[in-house]
Amino acid sequence: MFKQKTLAALLSLAVLSGCSSIISKSEYSVAINSQPDQANFVVINRLGKTVHTGSTPASVTLKSHAGYFKGESYTIRFSKEGFASKDFTLRSTVDGWYFGNILFGGIIGMLIVDPLTGAMYNLPNDVEVDLAPSVSSRTDGHEFTVATLDSLTPEQVARLEKIN
Repeated sequence: MFKQKTLAALLSLAVLSGCSSIISKSEYSVAINSQPDQANFVVINRLGKTVHTGSTPASVTLKSHAGYFKGESYTIRFSKEGFASKDFTLRSTVDGWYFGNILFGGIIGMLIVDPLTGAMYNLPNDVEVDLAPSVSSRTDGHEFTVATLDSLTPEQVARLEKIN
């Protein structure tokens, strides 16, 4: 009798819950590092809201989802005096355990539980960004900045002018 109740309880748990919700989580600790260390960073979510600020090295806790069936993406903006600013895009990906719903969580886990809890998505464990020196001295005493297009903000790109 005890075995039947235990088996029924386990079967109910498997049918009524999502596989990723059991195995995975919806918030992840992400280590944020830069070369060189002590760079300032700002983590901005897909809605443009700042969710963390700090200086490297650091560890932040981020949600892997932005809503029902919507993975989260973050822009991490790095800056340090004497170095070109750099943006890094951190995107969540579908967790492999989500497909375990085919065997364990069923349709409820696949279409309701895991998408609602965000457990169907995961984030990488760490971010590592190399910052390039940005300031060089000229012999006339003036300074200039060398930057690549991918290190510029959209506003800076919009102000660029072509030189012939």
